[in-house]
Amino acid sequence: MTGRRNRFGLDGRRALVTGAGRGIGKAIAEALAQAGAELTICARSADELDAAAAEIRAAGGEVETLVADVTRIADFAAAIDALPAFDVFVNSAGTNRPKPLAEVEEADYDAVLGLNLKAAIFATQAVTRRMVAERRKGSVINMSSQMGHVGAANRTLYTASKWALEGFTRSLAVELGPAGIRVNTICPTFIETPLTRPMLQNEDFRREVLGKIKLGRIGQAEDVAGAAVFLASDASGLMTGSSLMLDGGWTAD
Repeated sequence: MTGRRNRFGLDGRRALVTGAGRGIGKAIAEALAQAGAELTICARSADELDAAAAEIRAAGGEVETLVADVTRIADFAAAIDALPAFDVFVNSAGTNRPKPLAEVEEADYDAVLGLNLKAAIFATQAVTRRMVAERRKGSVINMSSQMGHVGAANRTLYTASKWALEGFTRSLAVELGPAGIRVNTICPTFIETPLTRPMLQNEDFRREVLGKIKLGRIGQAEDVAGAAVFLASDASGLMTGSSLMLDGGWTAD
C-alpha cells in the first residue's frame, strides 16, 4: 500500500458543518477532523460550539468556530463571504415538530420548513457561490432522512421538508456537476440525539420504530459520521445526485 493515496483522507480540505454543536452534526464534525479536514463548525450556541471545539482539539483535530443562525439568510451569507472558500459543506442543521396535520400551525410550518429547507437552500447557495467563484471542486452533503423517501403519520411537515431537500439536491447536482461540485444526501433512520431522545423514551413509539428497523436497533450519531467522510472524500468521487441510505433497512420493503 506504500505510495497509494488515501482516498478517504481530507488533508488540506476546508470543511464547514452547520448544526455542529451537538448530535449528528457534532459527530460528523469530529469524524471530518479525524480524517484531516481543516474544520469550521457552525451553530447558534457559542457554548455548545466551544465545548465541541475543545473536544475536537483534544483529539488532535484542527477546528474554528462560527456562531451563526442559518435562518438569518443575509447574515449567514455575509459570514461565509468573510471566510476563505470551503471544499466540503455539510448541511446538518434541522428540526422537527411532530403532530397531526389537524394541529399544525403556521408557526410550525415556518420553523420546520424554514430551517430544514429554506435555510438549507440558501446556506448551500452562499457556500457553493464561493466554491464556483474560486473554482474549487468539492462536496455538498445535505442531511436528509429516510423520511425523504417514505411517509409517516404526524410528520407531514418534516417529510415535506426532506422530500423537497432530496429534489433540491438532485437538481443542484445537475447544475454544479460541470463545476466539479458533487451534491448528495445522507438519509438516516431514527438516530438517538437530544432532538429525538424524548420521543424514543415513549416505549410504544420506540417499539414501533424498532419494528421497522431491520437491524433491530436505534441509530447513534456515530453511525452517520463515516458516511459523511465517504461523501466528503475522493472515495465517492463519482457519486452525485444520490441518496446514501442509513436506515437500518427501514425502506427495504
